[in-house]
Amino acid sequence: MINVKQLVFVIGIFLSILTGFMLIPMVFAFIYNEETIGDFILSALLTGSIAIFCIQSGRLRNISLNIRDMFVLTSATWLAVSFCAALPFTLYHGISYTDAFFETMSGITTTGSTVLSGLDSMDHSILIWRSLLQWLGGIGFIVMAVAVLPFLNVGGMRLFRTESSDWSEKSTPRTQHMAKYLFWVYCGLTLLCTLSYRLAGMNWFEAINHAMTTLSTGGYSTSDSSMAHFSNASHWVGVVFMLAGGLPLLMFVQSIQQRNISIWNDQQVKGFLLFIFSVSFAIAIWLWLHQSVLFIDALRLASFNVISVVTTTGYGLTDYQAWGAFAGTAFLFLMLIGSCSGSTSGGIKIFRFQISMAIMRQQIKQQFHPNGIFKETYNGHTVREDIVRSLITFFMLFFIVILTLSMALVLTGLDTVTSFTGAITAVANVGPGLGPVIGPAGNFASIPDLAKWTLAIGMLLGRLEILTVAVLFHPQFWRY
Repeated sequence: MINVKQLVFVIGIFLSILTGFMLIPMVFAFIYNEETIGDFILSALLTGSIAIFCIQSGRLRNISLNIRDMFVLTSATWLAVSFCAALPFTLYHGISYTDAFFETMSGITTTGSTVLSGLDSMDHSILIWRSLLQWLGGIGFIVMAVAVLPFLNVGGMRLFRTESSDWSEKSTPRTQHMAKYLFWVYCGLTLLCTLSYRLAGMNWFEAINHAMTTLSTGGYSTSDSSMAHFSNASHWVGVVFMLAGGLPLLMFVQSIQQRNISIWNDQQVKGFLLFIFSVSFAIAIWLWLHQSVLFIDALRLASFNVISVVTTTGYGLTDYQAWGAFAGTAFLFLMLIGSCSGSTSGGIKIFRFQISMAIMRQQIKQQFHPNGIFKETYNGHTVREDIVRSLITFFMLFFIVILTLSMALVLTGLDTVTSFTGAITAVANVGPGLGPVIGPAGNFASIPDLAKWTLAIGMLLGRLEILTVAVLFHPQFWRY
């Protein structure tokens, strides 16, 4: 049986935390004398009331959640927080609840797709709320990816359990301590990013907002022009900290604790960085040769856009669809890849491709030596059969969900390119798609409401690694 009362209690705790964070945009609304202070007060009262009701009705002396409860709690928490976090948007200038929920789900899943425009003149409190949602979604997913998903054996993530040989009892005695370390490292990187953006020419408000949405690989900006509104130095700062957001935060913690740069000894990290640098350089050469762009500018444009897409940040700098067929095709595939496990990014993740390559090598060897026994390893761990099965299941579900969402979007009246790339960008949590409607130069405001709800579902599925949600629809899950 599902421990409903305990789940309601925990959801109430999360909603109470969300209520507390609503105080931050209230402060900005007060400082800048904005009318939105009333919107946030009302939203906080409503969310706080729901939180108190959940805590009181679900209060128990002891909380003991099993694996089945964790599956339900993970999905229910993200939904409950999204429904309540959308309230300030709904109250702000009469934005429809569909648009508010889409913006919220996009923010909290760090997807970065937006339906809002006129950001340059928008109230500071609303802008900081958008950025806060992405920042909270980023750290929330990191903790879940490191502390919860491996125990649920989602998509091969059991390789990243904290009991692995990479972590000793001395460095990380308990999961709750690890979550604390992750949080403080995340805060430290955000502060460092803020200072870097400020030195690169942004004002303090812009720097704070962009630091939160860079480290969370979310991509919300304070300008309709996104990062094109800011200096070239800001672009290079973005490159560095988007890369940081795409790396496993757990390894930053380990490097600090053990006082060595162990982050560079990880197979996943090396593969990710090699891939990023290779693709960025190749596209920079393409721009230099075919678009008459100075090489240093070509390198900046290519690096920023490639890292923005691969880390699923989704910042806009220039419309890379205008770079020609080679670049356009490359970015279509880059949307799917993602960066490292245990990072704030979405997508398939580099480690799954690396494990797939290891399995492929094993199968090729088996063809030459049918009776041989070959064991492939990854980061010092044997790639076991259960990991292979989980990996295959994830890949199948990932593409099935994209195809299903694509067909559903076509039925809402969208064209094929918008539907297909919209499904990819939602499930991979990238942000912009391709085409004239939702491409890097557009947004999602003009698509039908049904399409927005469809994409919001895709964002949640992608953020929770699909299997976490898919298992809830299996009859056997509820049978015992």
